[in-house]
Amino acid sequence: MRERKEADAPRLDAAALGAELGERATLVQFSSAFCQPCRATRRVLADVAGMVDGVAHVEIDAEARLGLVRSLDITATPTVLVLDAAGRVVRRAEGEPRRAHVIAALGAAVDTP
Repeated sequence: MRERKEADAPRLDAAALGAELGERATLVQFSSAFCQPCRATRRVLADVAGMVDGVAHVEIDAEARLGLVRSLDITATPTVLVLDAAGRVVRRAEGEPRRAHVIAALGAAVDTP
């Protein structure tokens, strides 16, 4: 997962996501209907969110939210954004993530001041 510098990190809120942010962090998944890796990504992110208190998993249909996709420069599905408690994007990854990478990225999101 790529880390973003604070100055260029976009912020997302509940209105932009269509769901509430997690108290500590949010895993945002951009998916498409016929994307096989998206299904596996959904399972990994849901499992990790269920293991860590205060973490939410939000899945967004990329085709239905093209404005948001374009504004965030999402070019492939699945794309996962890790948001800190304030909604700032602290990590980003394309493709199916490994559970260990998601947990490590959450550590960075939770430790962000």
